[in-house]
Amino acid sequence: MTKRLLAFLFALLTFVPLQLAAAEPVRGGTLNFLLGPQPAMLVAFTTDGVRSISPKITEGLLSYDFDLKPKPELATEWTISPDGLTFTFKLRQGVKWHDGQPFTSADAAFSILLLKEIHPRGRITFANVASADTPDDHTLVLHLSKPAPYLINALASQESPIVPKHIYDGTKADTNPASNAPIGTGPFKFVELVQGDHLILERNPDYWDTGKPYIDRIVFRFVPDSGARSIALETGEADVADGNLVPLSELDRITALPNITVEKRGTIFNSGVKRLEFNLDNEYLKDIRVRQAIAHTIDKQVIRDVVWYGHGQIVSGPISPDLVPFRADDLPTYDVDLKKAEALLDEAGYPRSADGIRFHLPHEYRPATDGDKRTAEYVKQALAQVGIAVDVRTQDFPSYVKRVYTDRDFAFTTNSMTNTFDPTVGVQRLYWSKNFKPGVPFSNGAHYVNPEADKLLEAAAVEIDPIKRKQLWGDLQKLVIADLPDLNLISDDNFALINKRVVDAVVDAGGIAGNLASAYLADPS
Repeated sequence: MTKRLLAFLFALLTFVPLQLAAAEPVRGGTLNFLLGPQPAMLVAFTTDGVRSISPKITEGLLSYDFDLKPKPELATEWTISPDGLTFTFKLRQGVKWHDGQPFTSADAAFSILLLKEIHPRGRITFANVASADTPDDHTLVLHLSKPAPYLINALASQESPIVPKHIYDGTKADTNPASNAPIGTGPFKFVELVQGDHLILERNPDYWDTGKPYIDRIVFRFVPDSGARSIALETGEADVADGNLVPLSELDRITALPNITVEKRGTIFNSGVKRLEFNLDNEYLKDIRVRQAIAHTIDKQVIRDVVWYGHGQIVSGPISPDLVPFRADDLPTYDVDLKKAEALLDEAGYPRSADGIRFHLPHEYRPATDGDKRTAEYVKQALAQVGIAVDVRTQDFPSYVKRVYTDRDFAFTTNSMTNTFDPTVGVQRLYWSKNFKPGVPFSNGAHYVNPEADKLLEAAAVEIDPIKRKQLWGDLQKLVIADLPDLNLISDDNFALINKRVVDAVVDAGGIAGNLASAYLADPS
């Protein structure tokens, strides 16, 4: 018995180190990250397209675990005063920008105030920040005019990047060359951008988290064609991609591949809702009866089951079911009722002409995925049933943003809006009259103005009681469903597709849009 026990213990002692050794990160190699069209800039001052790139280069004050509990990043400690009006951050020492300059509290203060000015959601996130003080080089103090219970969860790199003051001060962020050749504090440094083709980042040897990152190089490949993206994942040419970049008709086949892992963790920042957004200044759509007719014509079940191949959940309001603390289950809906739609259009004074058409409407769709285009095509077919002739217009992403949010040359649009981690950050921007900002993308494009909505939004933004806050958001959703500045369709189904040779690509709430400092390649060759 003694010999057997000794043999067992010896085997155990020799087995454990082998297991530990196998789990040691492997250094080196190139990770190929698949993207759709190239974003307008590489720093997350805007939202779409860049959220996967920016955090590898520019960091945030905090990161978050899967339960959205804050973790240190550029800030190592933080306190919030009992009245919720003072946030104090102790900043990490010994951090350098990629150009060798020291990171200080002046950079953090400058960045917060810059985001308050130019970021589509930052205008709301930091609206209550009255001042940002820097008592020393490694202390940042934010003074708020009103409580902002969501702010502590808004400081991730993909949402609120900290940028170098010495590079951006006195310039326009969107035209500063550094926005497409970023200088950050993150684990990877900018090397090369070839327009429309690829972006190369390389390991930052002076990264503050000693020993990381493990990967030598990340190559982001811009691939507009969805079929080509599927092939890249299938052949192993691409290692990581957002699942929404693959044609949904191909998804079952791609996810069944032996080299692919489907990862649903780390997607909370992407939770959102697909919607039709109406331009309330349009001569037809300013009449609520026309919008109601459209709502009674669109079959959300078809959109989910056919257009989006069964992916997503049907919704009535603008808040994703993923945001459990804010869910409302008693929201009104618009049932499919073509007779009612026809009657509403007649009542609005738009009878059918001899050819059966009441009027024409141009329709823009966000050119991000095949599903966006298919949604627009379905809308065209559906509205033809009630005599509305829809002309679907196709354009590249920058042209779409300019047409909808700057020129306002649109009637209604198919898009998808991210809720993020809190509706004050992700939803308020869409319905707050003060966020009607021509030229600012992904803001109140409808030009929706309702003082009661403003009152509810502003109350929810400062309410610290979670029960009262949930009720305020429920009331807001019922109001906008009645007013119909948009028609919410389905919630997004978010996941990442990752080659099995990539280890620890998702370690927190950032998901594949995190900094990838902990990721490594099991086979870096």
